[in-house]
Amino acid sequence: EFRDHDAGRLFEVEEIDTQEPAACISGQILKGVKKPHDCPAFGTSCTPQHPLGATMVSAEGACAAYYLYGRHLRKEETGHVT
Repeated sequence: EFRDHDAGRLFEVEEIDTQEPAACISGQILKGVKKPHDCPAFGTSCTPQHPLGATMVSAEGACAAYYLYGRHLRKEETGHVT
């Protein structure tokens, strides 16, 4: 029914294959399976200044929001659990 409106077919778009660094778990974070602080790269090699995945790229991303509001700090530094 909508085949005539399929942009991928009309413009012969090839399959897009994207890859993120192995340390990045942004896919699982987007699905809600994991939280940003579960990622080994969060707040260390992955920061808003040097994002590794989609969830750290913009301020609306889960990782960027956690980082912006100090959720990357350890309990010992803040006195509370993040």
